[in-house]
Amino acid sequence: MDKLIITGGVALDGNIRISGAKNAALPILAATLLADEPVTVGNIPHLHDITTTMELLGQMGVGLVVDEKLNIEVDTSTIEKFYAPYELVKTMRASILVLGPLLARFGRAEVSLPGGCAIGSRPVNLHIEGLTRMGAEIEVKNGFIHARAKRLKGAHLVLDQVTVTGTENLMMAATLAKGTTIIENAAREPEVVDVARCLIAMGAQIEGAGTDTLVIEGVQRLGGTHHYVLPDRIETGTYLVAGAMTGGRVKVKDTNPAMLESVLEKLEQAKVKLNVGDDWIEVDARGLRPQAVDIRTAPYPAFPTDMQAQFTALNSVAEGSGMISETVFENRFMHVQELQRMGADIKLEGNIAITKGIKRLTAAPVMATDLRASASLVLAGLVAEGGTLVDRIYHIDRGYERIEEKLEQLGAKIRRIPG
Repeated sequence: MDKLIITGGVALDGNIRISGAKNAALPILAATLLADEPVTVGNIPHLHDITTTMELLGQMGVGLVVDEKLNIEVDTSTIEKFYAPYELVKTMRASILVLGPLLARFGRAEVSLPGGCAIGSRPVNLHIEGLTRMGAEIEVKNGFIHARAKRLKGAHLVLDQVTVTGTENLMMAATLAKGTTIIENAAREPEVVDVARCLIAMGAQIEGAGTDTLVIEGVQRLGGTHHYVLPDRIETGTYLVAGAMTGGRVKVKDTNPAMLESVLEKLEQAKVKLNVGDDWIEVDARGLRPQAVDIRTAPYPAFPTDMQAQFTALNSVAEGSGMISETVFENRFMHVQELQRMGADIKLEGNIAITKGIKRLTAAPVMATDLRASASLVLAGLVAEGGTLVDRIYHIDRGYERIEEKLEQLGAKIRRIPG
């Protein structure tokens, strides 16, 4: 099992390119199951979760061709199975996203209940309830979702809670349903909008993407298209926080500042300098120590839960005290114990982390518990005195493309070693 060794104390300085968004690429690859012609997806990040999704599609018999520019052409004309096995699904929650497309186009699906990061309850009941309302016959037994439908029917769906994957699954299923589907309390995340854009390019009729109400008019078929995945806003925010924490200057390119307004607002409150262009952002913290900030996570467009761990790390070395409230997932402070091992002064009170910043963390062996927690430990290692060993980094490889190489470009002393 690979590990990262980080020698802290280097102020990062340089430019990096932001990769395509994992949280858009995964549902878009699932959406290709809806098309009866080849679909090409570009700006795909090279991540473990992408490899798992391609393996899942390949096991179904789907044709996959990757060109020299890392565009993936998906051809579903050779599909033979409508089955997502536990061996693949257990490592990646997004595997549930094949359920809606398989059911809508082929009338059947057998999908293992998903796994993924252990950050709290993320039930799939909203997916199942919505598809049942659309006419599917669904049974959950022996750890699998067994679903059948002749042709899904449009329905008025009001989601009990905002769910990104639930919104995507039901939106994809509705594109081939008979009649009109309305999804209220829909997720508004940019990644959901990107999936909708891809579906529309394939011939779907979707209105309201980016709002809390989606209206989908079902069509008979979807065809091929070429879709370019939007940039990863969480990767963008992570490297900006790295620049702020290390007292450095980091410019991220090929990104979209409009997707990060809540994150940029918190960086401004941390009193670091920000310069923003059409597709780039620069953080300049040279000679500065960031100020601690108060944060409350909530669904988009509020502050993203996927940036909470990184700002917890920032607050641990910032000037003053900060309070971070986690409202999205109930078990997403597992990184706090590891940061405390590095000397961070953090007190947990339920879903609130209260941090008193110290000038310097101390290196220690730490263990990643989930994807974003692992990013926070890498950030902490960048500012810690001595050499920090981050274990179980397979989590970070699920969501960050070549993190050690990008940080090396910025001057960090970081290397990957085999376990």
